[in-house]
Amino acid sequence: MLEFFSSSVRIVNSERAAQECIDVAFPDGIPKNCRAVLFNATLGHKLDKVAATIQKIVPSVPVFGASGCGVTGREGVGESMNELAIMAITGSENELATAAVTEIYGQNSYEKGLELAKSLKNQNPAINAVYLLCPGIDINNALVLNAFRDILGEEVTIFGGTSSDNMRGVRSYQSHDGIMSEHDAWAIGFAEPALQSITRATHGFTAYGSPLVITKAEGNRIIELNGRGAWSEYTERLSKPPESTCGDTIPIGALAEELSPELAKEYGNSHILRVITKHDGEVMHYPVTCQEGLKLWLTTRDEDLIFSEQQRSLEYLKTHLGNSKPVAVFQTDCLARGRFLFNRVVKDEIIAMMHNALSNDGAVPPWLGNYGFGEYARLGGKNAYHNYSTALFVLYR
Repeated sequence: MLEFFSSSVRIVNSERAAQECIDVAFPDGIPKNCRAVLFNATLGHKLDKVAATIQKIVPSVPVFGASGCGVTGREGVGESMNELAIMAITGSENELATAAVTEIYGQNSYEKGLELAKSLKNQNPAINAVYLLCPGIDINNALVLNAFRDILGEEVTIFGGTSSDNMRGVRSYQSHDGIMSEHDAWAIGFAEPALQSITRATHGFTAYGSPLVITKAEGNRIIELNGRGAWSEYTERLSKPPESTCGDTIPIGALAEELSPELAKEYGNSHILRVITKHDGEVMHYPVTCQEGLKLWLTTRDEDLIFSEQQRSLEYLKTHLGNSKPVAVFQTDCLARGRFLFNRVVKDEIIAMMHNALSNDGAVPPWLGNYGFGEYARLGGKNAYHNYSTALFVLYR
């Protein structure tokens, strides 16, 4: 049976932070059946140093990490430059599978996704849920999810998200096998038969104005909007100069795709959001496949809607859980929902809502969260990619 242990700390020294996290997560000592350690770290920490320290403490155990703009855990939220959060997993070796790939980009996202999914399935065909972590810049998340669907089936839940920087859209980091990189991806497959899962994502933004129409695109790259260079048209709509960076546009430039009435009812919003984390001149790198003719709306945040939809999301999770108790919670937030969107008081209130809703007799279950560039959660019975959302993945028996 899989068990989960988590902790988070704010310590400047990466080695000390990793040691403290392990000590807090395992107050009674590290079990011999530890199978994997996951960690999220803000940019003040070097992922390779964190990984190396954990591997010294827990040798021969796979260690996987991601950079983010902040972390969440049982202890709350942390968004300084020196935050570290971990989730350690113990259990039988036939209940877990791990895989990683290098050099994943927009153009090879499907092939690299296939490599990840095939590796997991070859290790254990009974996998029923997958934690997936991909780069937050220059990747086609739709193709990655398609690859997992083609190998594992749509019924296998994909959760997790993408790494990030501090909202600059310059580089994001991933770590596996003690190596820190900018364009690698990793996945952890869960195969305990009794372990079940439920996911939910919500954002709380509203679309406005007339849409931008994609008039030229290739794969996940938007070349033209409304017949003009994509970046110039996009930044002009945002009242920003064309020399603006993604760091200037990410906080205010969420783009919205219209959902079908059925999906909108389930989602609690008529649109799903997309983020632009990279552009090459006029070409914008979209996070999923896009087609000519697709309409994209600009959006504005609605604080009341953010809270009401988060509450609705939690009520859905609690209804689905019934009398079952969460054994672990994985949270992926868009970094724009962190300190760049809310002040500390409001953010703490949202995290407290989640903790209270998913606690076991007042105790918050093991919890690991990251403020990244994107989130994976199911929508309409399928695995989907989201932006500017809070995505929760709850494991229970």
